[in-house]
Amino acid sequence: MLVQGDRILIEKFEKKLWLSSPTMHGEEQEFVKLAFDTNWVSTLGENIIKLEEVICDYLGCGYAVGLSSGTSSLHLAMKLAGVKQGDIVLCSDLTFSASVNPVTYEGGIPVFIDSEYETWNMDPVALERAFEKYPEAKVVVVANLYGTPAKLDEIRAICDKHNAILIEDAAESLGATYNGVMTGTFGTYNAISFNGNKIITCSTGGMLITNDKKAADKARKWSTQSREMAPWYQHEDVGYNYRMSNIIAGIGRGQMLHIQEHIEGKKRVYKLYKEGLKDLPITMNPYPDNCEPNFWLSCILIDRDSMCEQSRTEHEASFVSGDGKSCPTEILENLIKYNAEGRPIWKPMHLQPIFKDNDFVTAVDEVEVSTDIFERGVCLPSDIKMTKEQQLRVIEIVKSSF
Repeated sequence: MLVQGDRILIEKFEKKLWLSSPTMHGEEQEFVKLAFDTNWVSTLGENIIKLEEVICDYLGCGYAVGLSSGTSSLHLAMKLAGVKQGDIVLCSDLTFSASVNPVTYEGGIPVFIDSEYETWNMDPVALERAFEKYPEAKVVVVANLYGTPAKLDEIRAICDKHNAILIEDAAESLGATYNGVMTGTFGTYNAISFNGNKIITCSTGGMLITNDKKAADKARKWSTQSREMAPWYQHEDVGYNYRMSNIIAGIGRGQMLHIQEHIEGKKRVYKLYKEGLKDLPITMNPYPDNCEPNFWLSCILIDRDSMCEQSRTEHEASFVSGDGKSCPTEILENLIKYNAEGRPIWKPMHLQPIFKDNDFVTAVDEVEVSTDIFERGVCLPSDIKMTKEQQLRVIEIVKSSF
């Protein structure tokens, strides 16, 4: 940054500053080489077995099934939960569509549950109201947004009360804890993701997590085209090409050696933003005292009375700048101008054109928390390879927007 008079001149980043790119360490290559050296490069091999064991030990769960993505893990969770054509499934509203699409794969009907401000996740009060409206619902899908756990004990208790199966989408929250318990273990079936921008990456991939051995065995079988134990290719159920490859698993084994380092790096980024932006009319994405996020993405929420005029259509956004005010569109455009990547908060599922006819349940009538967070929220660059000097420049970019 350069100073000219009373003004700070912000320099454009020479290389693009990414939202959250993979951080590799070298051990990944050793495990990938092992796959090549042993010629196990497909969906069998030591890396898959060992990565499943490492995840089980880390989470404290019974079984982990390595799959091709977090989405495929959620899909098999829906099948295990028995979701059928026409079944109502109660889902987090403020999330990525991958949390919800697997419901539709099995013909289920998503009903979206609003968020609450304390975690930005599914509101237990709204969930209880949804059960009053849909007492036949037997499956709930809860997502942990940006690495912050939902109120998982409360949500699980509500599911138990209504004899519903809980599926936890922990794609964004690997390593986070709620009341001292690892996320990805609260549901009957759970999913984690190793996508390229996650806290731990295999470049792609995911895992189904459960304590039910029969369920894990079923998922493993389904993931390899449901081949039966027979001297020929025998199939008695629909199967999928969902199994993780031994090469991908090798990357994951190397990454898991550094998971705590990644979490600490994400937390360092969050704390510097919180300190550096404390004088602005914003708040950081929150978390209660009884949980420890993995701080995957650092986000801000602009105070309502400090929002400038912002307009959004289905595909475009615009704003009218105001003195001392800003909006997500302005901040994101300024980040782009300086060669940095930000992101809007996930657009709520009930606002997506594909789900325009699906029901949406709030805790209070005509108060849409998830819509409000979407309108006022921004995800800031959260890459742990970002230097302190680079992050201070991002902070100045955000300040300049006001």
